[in-house]
Amino acid sequence: MFNTSHIELSKSAYRNNIRYLRKIIGKETKLSSVIKGNAYGHGIENIIPMAEDVGIDHFAVFSANEAFEALKVKSESSGLMIMGLLDHEEIEWAIKNDIEFFVFDPVKFEKAVENARSLKKKARIHLEVETGFHRTGFEYKQIPGLIDFMKKNVDHFVFEGLCTHFAGAESISNYVRIKNQIRMFHKFNRYFQRHNLIPIRRHTASSAATLTYPQTIMDMVRIGIAQYGFWPSPETHMYRFRKNPSESNHLRRLISWKTRVMAVKKVEPGKFIGYGTSYLANKKMKIAVIPVGYANGFSRSLSNTGRVLIRGRRVPVIGIVTMNTMTVNVSDLPHVEKGDEVVLIGKQRRLSISISSFCEMSDQLNYQLLARLPANIPRYIV
Repeated sequence: MFNTSHIELSKSAYRNNIRYLRKIIGKETKLSSVIKGNAYGHGIENIIPMAEDVGIDHFAVFSANEAFEALKVKSESSGLMIMGLLDHEEIEWAIKNDIEFFVFDPVKFEKAVENARSLKKKARIHLEVETGFHRTGFEYKQIPGLIDFMKKNVDHFVFEGLCTHFAGAESISNYVRIKNQIRMFHKFNRYFQRHNLIPIRRHTASSAATLTYPQTIMDMVRIGIAQYGFWPSPETHMYRFRKNPSESNHLRRLISWKTRVMAVKKVEPGKFIGYGTSYLANKKMKIAVIPVGYANGFSRSLSNTGRVLIRGRRVPVIGIVTMNTMTVNVSDLPHVEKGDEVVLIGKQRRLSISISSFCEMSDQLNYQLLARLPANIPRYIV
């Protein structure tokens, strides 16, 4: 009620995915659930309880505002880590709330120690090192000065982690670059070890690295898209399938996106349908209007190319996808009527529309489409 579409999330699918991932990472490695981007469009408030129900007790976000939302939901015993933006004025808040955070430049580390000293409470830091991604992280040449600073201020922080991020582990085209990054990370790690600065956890692996580079599975892995049932890329899927064909279908998507037919009408031959002249009816047609458009996350690029499921049949989007509606051709479905279920992503009878096929039609990545699903679409756990 009061919404034009809704999203369903499968609890059993999530449980299945975590079971599969834990078999890969082993019992000794912690799984940190990455819930940035509103839990990849699934909703932070939905995923945290589902994750804690299957034993996950560590969550990773990008920024302080996402951490703020996670704090409302997570249990007191679960850890929370900010991997990206944390302004200087937010560091005090993070320390007060026992939130772990990445440190990737000297000024941020100095601010963390300054606030920790003032609060008389240790900052829980993860040092991010630059291994070849060239985004954030301490350069190797900065490490001698960094180690001096750490030794002088060892009473004001907990060395929670030593970490880095790989530059596209989901693509074989980055193989040489990733292997070089792995070697560079071990070089950083040995330097800290020689100076008796030992992190509680070393972590480098995202979903893609976890699934394709087993040597990157260390003390913790940061699992994002795979926990939601999506392969980071077709190449990642093929790697697991070739390694063990029985693993082909081990990840199950959580998400289904559904709406209802808003109106049904007939159109005479020779009439244009919708805005402009992109679609001309070449025969007598029956169309259905669907109350979902690009403002709701259904890309305008799916105009005249997208598909939806109605009454167990796949039907084409015709005309321009507008801000709030789209039109589909239901000429071959004689009994379609207002109120019929429409599946945008998910299953209906024997057919399904996956995120991957949806993305291929709209030229978007899985990540991009999921993260763009508006937060105001209601999500229900089923």
